[in-house]
Amino acid sequence: MNDGILSIILVAAGLLVGAGLGWYGRKSAAARTLRRKEKFFGLPENSECLVVVNRDASGADWSVAKHDVFALVELAAVIRECGAHLQIIAHDTANQGFGDRTEFCVGTPISNRRMAAHMHSLLPGIRINTDPEPGPDRGAFAIGSERYRLDSGVTEHVILARLTAGQDARPVFISCGQRSITNQAAMRYLAKHEARLSRKYGNSTFVLLLKVVNSQSYGADVVELVADVTKAAKSPSPLAKGESKDRSSK
Repeated sequence: MNDGILSIILVAAGLLVGAGLGWYGRKSAAARTLRRKEKFFGLPENSECLVVVNRDASGADWSVAKHDVFALVELAAVIRECGAHLQIIAHDTANQGFGDRTEFCVGTPISNRRMAAHMHSLLPGIRINTDPEPGPDRGAFAIGSERYRLDSGVTEHVILARLTAGQDARPVFISCGQRSITNQAAMRYLAKHEARLSRKYGNSTFVLLLKVVNSQSYGADVVELVADVTKAAKSPSPLAKGESKDRSSK
């Protein structure tokens, strides 16, 4: 065997080994990414999760608002990737505790009884103006000493939280928005930024306030992180209703 043929064989062997190592590295990285995602969402393969939705008040029968459906689509992609199984139930039929399986709860305390219970029990520092009468504070969020007003189609806020009841409990993810389009935005944000959130918070509780900008033009695509409000949301506020500072311009 002359030197030329030997060189060709060695180069080919090197290419094959390199390709094999590259394939193995990509496969290992993909496996690590999937394990991290499963742990963050509490969705090991073949596990079950619960998706709790509100009822669309404009519908005669049981139905879900259009943008809440879009939020479910964002969730379904994550759940399918983890190899888990979902069950969708209406808020007024979710008469059970939490922690046994991952839960995604979407809606507001006005239209989602389950959300109202979670906010009262787990996020006592957040108050939502549920007054049906028109006014500048209708739908506003009061978090600690701050107030975040709704400017429909221009500036809308949503609470995105990962909550746990204990070390080994499965998490509850909530999306509580001032309008249903903000729930779609929050679920998209969660799916898109899962890796960063996982690195920052691990598997612990977090409560984020997001702002959806100019939804009348951009839909659910332009989302900004206003603040991490975990500490304020978990601590009952000493301020009475109507005494918080107005931060709607933020």
